[in-house]
Amino acid sequence: MKPINQKAWLLVLPVVLCVAFSAVLPLMTVVNYSVQDILSPTQRVFVGTEWFKAVLRDRELHEAFYRQVVFSLSVLAVEIPLGICLALSMPAAGWRASLVLVTVALSLLIPWNVVGTIWQIYGRTDIGLLGAFLTELGLNYNYTGSSTDAWLTVLVMDVWHWTPLVALLCYAGLRAIPDAYYQAASIDGASKFAVFRHVQLPKLRGVLMIAVLLRFMDSFMIYTEPFVLTGGGPGNATTFLSQYLTQKAVGQFDLGPAAAFSLIYFLIILLFCFLLYNWMQRVGTADKTVAGGAGAWGGA
Repeated sequence: MKPINQKAWLLVLPVVLCVAFSAVLPLMTVVNYSVQDILSPTQRVFVGTEWFKAVLRDRELHEAFYRQVVFSLSVLAVEIPLGICLALSMPAAGWRASLVLVTVALSLLIPWNVVGTIWQIYGRTDIGLLGAFLTELGLNYNYTGSSTDAWLTVLVMDVWHWTPLVALLCYAGLRAIPDAYYQAASIDGASKFAVFRHVQLPKLRGVLMIAVLLRFMDSFMIYTEPFVLTGGGPGNATTFLSQYLTQKAVGQFDLGPAAAFSLIYFLIILLFCFLLYNWMQRVGTADKTVAGGAGAWGGA
């Protein structure tokens, strides 16, 4: 029997080395810091799980975690339906489709720190269009002094910045649906809502799963935009987990607690993504079963 040539695996070696250098080694460094008390560059004391216990007892962390979860769920609740509606309203072909695609994608090309700066100016009541407009309406809008205004401004900023990503993903999913499904629905006399419910939405399941996971992970790690816009304020109203971590590591130079919290942060994101993925898998399986027969259009 001729032996199998395994030399092709050597082609993967550069990728393995890059991943080890960019991900594995930093992770091991963080793990090392999380179990030690760094007294000086040359003095360290092993403390075991002490930093993990201290971080989990931190009241500010609990508040930041609550704000983070509410913000991420709010982002998903707004951006996913809005992205689907935007994708459904976009033209399917022709020069108009190209023009709309380019226009929709413009906000995605703007760097995160620039997005924060744009909305920082946009929300000012003296020179910003949004702030001046709301002031003219008689609203006491002040994102630097009101916790509610700051929170809503950060949320609207994220929706403006990232909804196009959801829309583009959904648009690609809609264009991939074969025309035969629409023809069958037309023959059965299905309404537009029935077509969306039984054809488009089930076929978008995979795309929506990617969109939800991407937006959840990104919103759960948001840092630059709210830091530039509000600096985490007023007070701690827009201080999310990433900014809390930065304050620990850079502001206070508590490398041990910061490293411990980094690992907890990482595990939290993995857990939430795992739960979201499994939930969407179950929903997708149920939708597939419901949309199985042609008679599904019946009462629509």
